[in-house]
Amino acid sequence: MAVSSAYVATPKLEALLSNPIIPSSSPAAVDLIGIRALPMNNRPRRGVIQRARCEISASKAANISALEQLKTSAIDRYTKERSSIVVIGLNIHTAPVEMREKLAIPEAEWPRAITELCGLNHIEEAAVLSTCNRMEIYVLALSQHRGVKEVTEWMSKTSGIPVSEICQHRFLLYNKDVTQHLFEVSAGLDSLVLGEGQILAQVRQVVNLCQGVNGFGRNISGLFKKAISAGKRARTETNIAAGAVSVSSAAVELALMKLPESFPHASSARMLVIGAGKMGKLVIKHLVAKGCTKMVVVNRSEEKVAAIREEMPPGVEIIYKPLDEMLACAAEADVVFTSTASDAPLFLKEHVEVLPPVADARLFVDISVPRNVGSCVADLVGARVYNVDDLKEVVAANKEDRAKKAMEAQAIITDESRQFEAWRDSLETVPTIKKLREYCEKTRAALVERFMSKNGKDMDKKTKKAVEDLTRSIVNKILHGPMQHLRCDGTDSRTLRETLENMQALNRMYGLDVELLEEKIRAKVEQK
Repeated sequence: MAVSSAYVATPKLEALLSNPIIPSSSPAAVDLIGIRALPMNNRPRRGVIQRARCEISASKAANISALEQLKTSAIDRYTKERSSIVVIGLNIHTAPVEMREKLAIPEAEWPRAITELCGLNHIEEAAVLSTCNRMEIYVLALSQHRGVKEVTEWMSKTSGIPVSEICQHRFLLYNKDVTQHLFEVSAGLDSLVLGEGQILAQVRQVVNLCQGVNGFGRNISGLFKKAISAGKRARTETNIAAGAVSVSSAAVELALMKLPESFPHASSARMLVIGAGKMGKLVIKHLVAKGCTKMVVVNRSEEKVAAIREEMPPGVEIIYKPLDEMLACAAEADVVFTSTASDAPLFLKEHVEVLPPVADARLFVDISVPRNVGSCVADLVGARVYNVDDLKEVVAANKEDRAKKAMEAQAIITDESRQFEAWRDSLETVPTIKKLREYCEKTRAALVERFMSKNGKDMDKKTKKAVEDLTRSIVNKILHGPMQHLRCDGTDSRTLRETLENMQALNRMYGLDVELLEEKIRAKVEQK
C-alpha cells in the first residue's frame, strides 16, 4: 500500500491538537503537542531535520502563533502519512492456551476495550476479536511502530503478561496482509477445524456489539463487514464447509478416542456437560450423534437446558442440575466437558482429588478460554485433562483434504480483499475532493457577488439565476478533469501511487492541507 504525503483529517489529530502548546526553550518543549522529534541516533538524517523544525527559540516562541508552532512541529509528519491498519494477535498457532486465557476479553468488555485502545496516542480506530483460539486486536494507527508498541503495552497491562513474553508469541500484519488474514479467519481457513462456522458468527458479533461505539470507525468496521461477506461467499461458493467439524465436535471425538477400553461404546460412559451455551449445546448434539442417550447438564439456569432437551430426538435423556451440584455430578461422571465463560477455574486440584476414582482415569475435556479446569488437575493420577490445544490431534488426520479445500476458497478471499482495498483507497482522496470543491465554490461565489454589486442592479431575477447557473457549470466543467484524476476506486487504469501524486499536487497548488489544518486548530481554540 503506497503512503500518501497529503494531509488526511483524523479524529486522533484533534485529540493531539488539544494538548497545550509550550515554548521550545528546553528539550521538553520540543514535545509541542505531545509528540517529540525522533532521536538523533535512531533516524540520523531525518532526526536533524525534525529537530531543526521543532526547536524554536524562547524569544521567538512568545510571538509565534499556535498555528505556526504546529506547522513547524513533529506533528506535521502525522498529517502527511496515511494511517495503517494493523493487527496484533496471538492465536492457537503462535501461543499456548495458558497465555491466551490471560489475554482473553469477554464479549461484554469489547466496547470498553475499544474505548481504551482509542485513548492511546497513535490509535484512531480499534476492534477486538477474542475467541477460544485467538486474541487479535485490529487498529487503525497513525504510526505503525508506535501503534504496535502502545497496543502491546496495553495488552501487557490488562493481562499481567510481560511485554517481552507477548512479543515472543505475537504476530504482526499490516494493511493488505491484515485484510487477507481476517478474511481467511472469517472463512474458517485459519481455524484449527477448517471451515468451522462458529468463527463467522464471532466476526459478526464484533460488528453487532461494537457498531456505534466511538472508535469502531469507518475503516475497521468496513473491514469486519467485508470479512463477513468473504466468509459467507467462501462457504456458499465452495465446499469448504462440507463435512466440517466444530471445536465442540472435535472435543467429543477426542474424548471418545481417549476413553479406556473398558468402555466399548460411548453410551456406556457417564457423560457430564458443564455449560449450556453455544459450545455446550453443540457438545450435547454431537454426543447424541455418537450414540449417547443419557447425560447430565450443569448450568446456572434450567431454561437453556430445557430448550436443548426439546430439540433432542425421542429416547434421549438430558438431566438438568444446578451449578451448586457440579462437584457432586462430577463424582458420578466418567467424562466431564466444560464450556463456560467463567473467568476462574471451576475445577482445581483440591476439588478433583476428593472425587471417587473411576475406571482408569476421569477425563476432563475443557474447551473454554479462560480454562475451566486448572492445569494442576493434570498432576493427579486419577485425572486426564485435555484443552483446546489438544484438539490438533483430532484434525491432523484430514490435513491433505483441508489444504485442497482451502485452495478453493482462496480465489474468493483474493477477490474480496481487492474490493476492500479499492474501497479503502477511495477514502484517501475524499478530504482533498471536498476541500477543492469548497475552495472553488467559495471563489465563484465571491466573484459573482463582486460582479453583481457592480452590474446586477438592472438585472432581473431570471438573468441573475442564469449567471449563477452558468458560473457553477463553468466551475464543474473545470473540476471534472481533476476529479477524474482523484478517483481511486479500482475502476480506472491509474495506480494508487499516481492518484496520490495527483492529490498531493492539488494540495500544494491550492494549499488545501494547510487550510484543513488551520480549521482544526481554530476549532480547538474555540472549544477552549
